[in-house]
Amino acid sequence: MRKVEESVCVEAFGELLLREMSVSSLKIGLAGFGNVGAGVYKNIEKNQHLLRERTGKELVVSRIAVRDLTKARTVEMPADLVTTDLDELVQDPEIDLIVELIGGIDSAFDLVKASVENGKAVVTGNKALLAERGQELFAIAEEHGQPIFYEAAVAGGIPIIKTVQESLIGNHIQTMAGIINGTCNYILTRMTEAGLDYETALGEAQQLGYAEADPTLDVNGWDAAHKAIILASLSYGCWVPCDKIHVEGIENVHREDIAFAEKLGYTIKLLAIIQLHEETGAIEVRVQPSLIANNHILASVKGVFNAILVKGDVVGETLFYGSGAGQDPTSSSVIADIADATARLGSSQGSGFVTHGLYGSPAPIEDSVSKYYLRVEVEDRPGVLAQIAAVLGKLDVGILSLIQPEDHDEETAPIVLMLHYAAFGVVQEALECISKLDCVCESPVLLRVEDLG
Repeated sequence: MRKVEESVCVEAFGELLLREMSVSSLKIGLAGFGNVGAGVYKNIEKNQHLLRERTGKELVVSRIAVRDLTKARTVEMPADLVTTDLDELVQDPEIDLIVELIGGIDSAFDLVKASVENGKAVVTGNKALLAERGQELFAIAEEHGQPIFYEAAVAGGIPIIKTVQESLIGNHIQTMAGIINGTCNYILTRMTEAGLDYETALGEAQQLGYAEADPTLDVNGWDAAHKAIILASLSYGCWVPCDKIHVEGIENVHREDIAFAEKLGYTIKLLAIIQLHEETGAIEVRVQPSLIANNHILASVKGVFNAILVKGDVVGETLFYGSGAGQDPTSSSVIADIADATARLGSSQGSGFVTHGLYGSPAPIEDSVSKYYLRVEVEDRPGVLAQIAAVLGKLDVGILSLIQPEDHDEETAPIVLMLHYAAFGVVQEALECISKLDCVCESPVLLRVEDLG
């Protein structure tokens, strides 16, 4: 009996050994070893056996390109793999796949272009690159039969790209509403829950590593806008130009507005809105701080977390929630793309972007319609409200409700108005007229009120 058991064990070991010997490798050139790049290398090494079992290949980082060899890093780089020359990755005939994590646009574009032209697939997490020059890159990739994978470019660890490409392939995407910048969401959460002003909340985010030393792209809305452009282009099959979308950041959101919003039953979030106007085929894409009802699920998304609400004509409403940034969540998406590439390399599948030809041009922001929150700081004297109401009435903008607090400065007072549904262009015209009134002391604050169902 014991000999039989030994024979079975030897046979099983032999099968395992043969399987291990038959596993081929995927050689990876890693461009960039910052927070995400280090996470990719660390987690591939950590889960090497799991990845081999699930992909049937040995994932091997065979070359790492960095700009600065002296930079302090949280993960140690093997010295024999490191170079400062990106071209070494492109020209190495043994490398099958380039992972682009260097950031920026121009150098990243040159690297991705050269990679696909040299027969290498590409994985990138670079949302600015794809939003600004994705149309060019996917055309080059299509021409050379090399795919570009980009799950990590939007919403960190949330697999939203694959969801739109595959799980929702049978749907017309009607709307998307998303909190897709963790830095802004953290700042607004702290302003809401702790009563901090914007500058203090931003400083706290920087100390915790949630915001960069230069947070401009996050707080001015363009990080979220780049992600929104990718999602809109992927959903509707045509690239949305950067200059055709409306982008506002959170720099001018005051804690007074957060407090007033709370009294009215709302929370302020930086929202990316993507919407198809079915009657015209036009695509609306905008990023703005907006009021959403406290009982809506997006109002409960706090801190650095992201969430994207997607409505399809077949599936209805679906919600995707998770960590929108950070080393491990984002590297998880990069590694998922690498694993996907192992199955697609050498196949005749496309570039990673499929044109649809079903939809038209971007919708003018002036024609977009919503409700609005308007705060005006005015002189505290009779007749002021009547002047503001007259401007709104002349342009046929209705008033839903009004707050005029009693506890205010002796000379000035805030008036908070909730405005009825109106075209953005009309409300902007009203805002310009109100700003010119002699009784108005500061620039008015206008925020959208999103009706998300």
